[in-house]
Amino acid sequence: MSYQQNNYYTSRRQQNWSRNQNTTRYVSAIKLGPVAHTVLIALMITVLGLIYLTQATRATGYDYESQRINSQIAELNEEKADLQIENARLTALETIKNSAVAREMTAPASTAFVE
Repeated sequence: MSYQQNNYYTSRRQQNWSRNQNTTRYVSAIKLGPVAHTVLIALMITVLGLIYLTQATRATGYDYESQRINSQIAELNEEKADLQIENARLTALETIKNSAVAREMTAPASTAFVE
């Protein structure tokens, strides 16, 4: 019976392991060179950059939406103030015409100007 060593782990005898340490070290069956590592790192950086850009764009979109809503609120407040002034003006004339003092007034018989 012969012992065959595979590429998936290394035994304790070959690594001079001491007591209370891991006795098996797993080795990847796929070997990547420095170019492949550089490409993988570049891809990871690109993906992280795209994620960052989508988050930044989403925040900017919310900023534009809030700015639009704020301008709409300002326009509605101005319109409300104009309508309140118009309402006060119209109700004041009606109130004066219908008041008891206005009903008791009489038209003057003659008017004269002082020179």
